[in-house]
Amino acid sequence: MDNRRLILLLVFSFSLVMLWDGWQKHNKPPVPAVAAAANSAAGVPTPTLGAAAAGSPALPGQNATAAAPAVAPKAIIRTDVLVAEVSAQGGDIVRLELTRHKASEDPTRNYVLFDNGEKHNYAAQTGLIGNGLPNHKTLFSLAASSLELKDGEDAVTLRLDAPATAEGVKVSKLITFRRGSYVADVSYEITNGSPAALAPHAYFQFTRDGKPAEQPGGFGVQTFTGPAFYTEAEKYQKVSFEDVAAKKAKFVTKASDGWAAMVQHYFVAGWAPAEGEREFFANQVSSDLYSAGVIVPVASIAPGQSGKLSMPLYAGPQEQSRLEQFAKGFDLVVDYGWLTIIAAPLFWVLEWFHKLTGNWGWAIILVTIALKALFFPLSAASYKSMAKMKTLGPRLQRLKEQYGDDKMKMQQAMMDLYKREKVNPLGGCLPILIQIPVFIALYWVLLGVVEMRGAPWLGWIHDLSVKDPFYILPLVMGATSFIQMKLNPAPPDPIQAKVMMMMPILFTFMFLWFPAGLVLYWVVNNTLSIAQQWQINRMIAAGGKPAE
Repeated sequence: MDNRRLILLLVFSFSLVMLWDGWQKHNKPPVPAVAAAANSAAGVPTPTLGAAAAGSPALPGQNATAAAPAVAPKAIIRTDVLVAEVSAQGGDIVRLELTRHKASEDPTRNYVLFDNGEKHNYAAQTGLIGNGLPNHKTLFSLAASSLELKDGEDAVTLRLDAPATAEGVKVSKLITFRRGSYVADVSYEITNGSPAALAPHAYFQFTRDGKPAEQPGGFGVQTFTGPAFYTEAEKYQKVSFEDVAAKKAKFVTKASDGWAAMVQHYFVAGWAPAEGEREFFANQVSSDLYSAGVIVPVASIAPGQSGKLSMPLYAGPQEQSRLEQFAKGFDLVVDYGWLTIIAAPLFWVLEWFHKLTGNWGWAIILVTIALKALFFPLSAASYKSMAKMKTLGPRLQRLKEQYGDDKMKMQQAMMDLYKREKVNPLGGCLPILIQIPVFIALYWVLLGVVEMRGAPWLGWIHDLSVKDPFYILPLVMGATSFIQMKLNPAPPDPIQAKVMMMMPILFTFMFLWFPAGLVLYWVVNNTLSIAQQWQINRMIAAGGKPAE
């Protein structure tokens, strides 16, 4: 087979793999399981855990204070990493700014994760399920309107008190934020003043519109936005908003471990109950509003006694070291798809080089050099094969002239020549074949890890996760691709030769929208390949051409 034809086939296959990879990442079939629980008219989930769940949930109007004002009072909490806005209605966290991450469209502003309508409707909500107990529609009283983590303090807590129920049950909600952490503890303190034992359920949910979060630039790739669940048995399960709306969402709803999350590009929010019984749910609240979360039972509280339930909430960037500490399997929200086996260790090596250099751009360059060194013997053998092919160029041209249009005889004569000269016409394609999975894995690493977001390299490259603003790196990549092509043996067919001349232009056009970090990898890889191939060509030429 003509070496050039195989390269064209590989390029086409690479495009198909990229398309299939994107489709597979965002259309992976969900794990068969029980359908999600139905949603009540009030947006309060109905538990099915145990016999105690038989009672109906408290709806707005059943609670004496459920009717909230048009604009409920809010409290502002500031720490060293976030600014949270908590509404008196339900104690919902309705706005969350991450002060160490800037907005994509305006670097002077903080990134907003939970949003009360500026760009999205997205909030963290909680409530108790039981007759008259407070839920996310209940109006609490705020103990303070503003709190700030002061120097020397490790945590700050906002307290919200619900009115006592008709049966004499008193409930307080406490939200604690800690220094340097994106984890908040959301707790309920329940005092049972009723004459009967109390065994309610508590729900912890995210309510969000279906609009996708910020999307990365680059070849029309869409990252996942939506609910996700994890259990030890079924692992990581993503659920699309479309499936929730169509009532086709399938995931494990009952388990003794696991967490519920709302995932988007670079950021995530999740609830992670302690070990014990739980129920996961995902519902459509309105035409473009969805809820997803977890329901847990509260331990029975005897008359005159008090009880407490606490749930950790993570709301922040997908920094893998933080995710691993929050809950088992929570780091899986950084989803590399089917190339995780390559992408995960690749990021680990990148992170290690970043610790040495302090710069992600130099880390990418060092990873590229390391990969080139790892595959050096294999690449050397391939480049030797290509160099020998180049020396056979004149003889291949004579064979074409000799046999004219008789392609069968020409192909047979070419194979005899390759066998006689001990040349493998397919050997030169091996480096390309090896680079494709590494290239795609690195693409998903640069696309998915928040550590790359806003990471500069040098000069004009201020963010390695987005395209080069001046297209300098793609143009350099195109030039190195052209040089590399000229070092390879030219196809004997003039039409194929013209097509190969177009390949650097095509690649340059494709790479215009790829993340700058990925183009940097390809430029360095091309440069090292050119140096290696030039040296091998020089050695082969110095040794003389194969005998006629």
